[in-house]
Amino acid sequence: MTRKEFNFEKSIQKIEDIISKLENETTDLDKTLELFAQGTELVKLCSQKLTETKKKIEMITSYDVKEN
Repeated sequence: MTRKEFNFEKSIQKIEDIISKLENETTDLDKTLELFAQGTELVKLCSQKLTETKKKIEMITSYDVKEN
């Protein structure tokens, strides 16, 4: 998944789906590892997006404070 294709909300839903599959389905070891790897990558992308968003919010609020 490229950064351009990334959608935070869809990624969160996919993580929830993966967790559900891992908790409720009997899967073989290879499939479990594949799902775990997908979930880990999605969590990493979501975390990066949240960090970027936090920095943008801090910039906006910092700018507003300096203006007043």
